[in-house]
Amino acid sequence: MSKAAPAKKRVAAAPPPGCTLDIKDPQVQRAAIRIQASYRGHRSRKELREKGPPRVLEPLKDVVLIEGSAAKLTCRISAFPDPFIRWSKDGKELRDGPKYRYVFEDPDVVALVVRDGELADLGQYSINVTNPFGQCSDSARILVEVPAKIQKGPSNTKARKGTTVTLTAEIMGEPAPDVGWTKDGEDIDEDDRVFFEIGSTTTTLTIRRATPEDSGKYEVYVENSLGMDQSFARVDVA
Repeated sequence: MSKAAPAKKRVAAAPPPGCTLDIKDPQVQRAAIRIQASYRGHRSRKELREKGPPRVLEPLKDVVLIEGSAAKLTCRISAFPDPFIRWSKDGKELRDGPKYRYVFEDPDVVALVVRDGELADLGQYSINVTNPFGQCSDSARILVEVPAKIQKGPSNTKARKGTTVTLTAEIMGEPAPDVGWTKDGEDIDEDDRVFFEIGSTTTTLTIRRATPEDSGKYEVYVENSLGMDQSFARVDVA
């Protein structure tokens, strides 16, 4: 019986040029850090899938909504099994539809999109997350910005001498606008006879014991950081 030939000792081939790694090389160290971070991220995502009550990982933040545009409230949660999501505004539940859109982005990110922004959208928005193991919630505000506007200007007025004249304008704006009145292009100096008041949605100019000298062209103007508006009315006292 013949003997087998002795096995040849293998010699490791030298790596091709450019394939050696220097662990002290900053680029190699940065790559290692990225790999570790990726692994930690994978481990974190795996941990997120553990059964238990939902948790808020990144809370909602206040959002500024410009009139006519859309705003999005975003929240990152941990919940497994998959949770039931409910959004509400000032305590009233919002239905998923054309105005309010429920959005599910990543497995752990949910959002609410509010479309066609208007002043009525200002308020406190809440998310409630529920699964068989419990529930959690969070809230934030949508702050609406609306250019100053005069919804309805004052009407031309004819009055008798000695009566009281009132000019009223319907206004809006967020932030609340500055309001002023002028007569024939000059600012009105208020006193106990001629003065104006500013409410949340209206402004009223009052002229007591009107005289013919009070006749003229009156202007009301509103202005905030987003815009300005004005309206005119004629007053005739005889």
